[in-house]
Amino acid sequence: MNTTEIKGNWNELKGKLKQKYANLTDDDLMYAEGKEDEIYGRLQQKLGKTKEEVQQIISDL
Repeated sequence: MNTTEIKGNWNELKGKLKQKYANLTDDDLMYAEGKEDEIYGRLQQKLGKTKEEVQQIISDL
């Protein structure tokens, strides 16, 4: 899934991530234009995963 697809589907993805990982908050998943690396960093830290693992999780949703 590329950045454009993630932007377009972010609300849906956010809901699925919160269902799968109950410890994620709205603040963890706050998407801001141009801040893709920041959100990946927050997810990496919160989930204890690498950037590639986080990208795979999002692609699998």
